[in-house]
Amino acid sequence: MRFCTFLFVGCLSLFSLVSHAETVKGLYQVREPVNGQAPEERDQATQRALDTLVLRLTGDPKAVQNPGLAAIRKDPQQIISQYGFDAGPPEVLKVDFDPASTEQALRRAGLAIWGANRPSILGWWLNDSTEGSSLVGDGQASAVPLRRAAQHRGLPLRLPLADLNEQIVATAPNLESADPAALRGASERYNADALLAVHAREEGGQWQAKWRLWLGDQKEAGSVQGADQVAVADAVMLAVNERLAPRYVAKPGASTPQLLEVQGMNLERYAALGRLLEPFNGRPQSVDGDRILYRVNGSTDQLRAQLSLAKLQEVTAAPVAETPVVPAQPAADGSAPAVAPTPAPTPQLRFRW
Repeated sequence: MRFCTFLFVGCLSLFSLVSHAETVKGLYQVREPVNGQAPEERDQATQRALDTLVLRLTGDPKAVQNPGLAAIRKDPQQIISQYGFDAGPPEVLKVDFDPASTEQALRRAGLAIWGANRPSILGWWLNDSTEGSSLVGDGQASAVPLRRAAQHRGLPLRLPLADLNEQIVATAPNLESADPAALRGASERYNADALLAVHAREEGGQWQAKWRLWLGDQKEAGSVQGADQVAVADAVMLAVNERLAPRYVAKPGASTPQLLEVQGMNLERYAALGRLLEPFNGRPQSVDGDRILYRVNGSTDQLRAQLSLAKLQEVTAAPVAETPVVPAQPAADGSAPAVAPTPAPTPQLRFRW
């Protein structure tokens, strides 16, 4: 009864845990630019939308060529719920894919999926052009292509206010430095999981950008180029997606059933934990005080990465002394011996808030 009450009240709770990870909205909606609404143009844009979605969900640029997706690529309509055109500018085809049908198709093809709960990214983006140097801030017109690119690649992007103090910190040398110390202090108030530093500049009518990404102990860096700011923004977000996805997407065959114990539970945390464990088909098994036991399906590294989004800390289990096994003795009256209760299953992973 205690377990059922805990679940019932937890489901009714309207509170949410203050964690940094975000649920990407519109993950299964893709917008692709088009030149008119002719059937041929629509079909080509639909194919591009499917490729964009597959890459957004898997982070694998080779996934679209998976033989298991041949039927879907031939007829994407079987996983599309609706589509329409937006006048723009630019004019785009908006395609809404059905989440359940899409996930089934990807899993049948042996592809693992990156769920909608993803690390929030704070983007420090400095543009250098013939008109001068400027830090992109939240609410500025220059933020539009960055937000569109992040949405296109399935990333929850946050941007700083770009006030005077932040402009002093977010200089080209600091953004290109391998040491994020100069940016970390200014980033604290935004409570993001990952830190992205980008220095983009225009040269000879073309744009190129150097970027660095920090997420926990993960460090990534690269450079991209494009015809304009829109192309460069999309290239950066695509690179970030491809670098982050392997941390959260288990390779086919790498997932195994596991028991996960989480300590320090309350109603707010129960709701947040349920969302985090959705990609692992998490199922509560028992509750003991502020401890809850889940049965999950996933790799250990993937589970650790996912739980780190809510800032959970792993607990090292203390060794338990083995209890000697005493053979059951028949009762004095000759009746069957009492059967000792089966010990509770031992979780492979333990975490606490």
